[in-house]
Amino acid sequence: MEENKTNGRDEIYSNKVKAGKRTYFFDVKATRSNDYYLTITESKKRFKEDGFTYEKHKIFLYKEDFNKFIDALSNTVNHVKQELMPEVDFAQFDQVHEREEPAEAEASKSSGVDTELKWE
Repeated sequence: MEENKTNGRDEIYSNKVKAGKRTYFFDVKATRSNDYYLTITESKKRFKEDGFTYEKHKIFLYKEDFNKFIDALSNTVNHVKQELMPEVDFAQFDQVHEREEPAEAEASKSSGVDTELKWE
């Protein structure tokens, strides 16, 4: 019998971000005691002789660390934008939906789910 890799912990919410050759998954899952946590998975497609495989790296983030994580990420991104690369117009990267496949863009519109990440 095939083992259930989620151990009965269904995903409550999921969001996918395509970034070049990588895809990031932000998934909310529930513990056995109905507490919630976030997993952030980076997935990279790797080609092999007999086809391809996905290399995955995962971060588990628990509710008590949400604010610390968001603060650290926001501070780090702001440092890069303001101190290291102030000449770059980061607004040019805001056209996320223009780079999506037409079917994906239409699906995200019709799902009613806001897929934009907002860290501030």
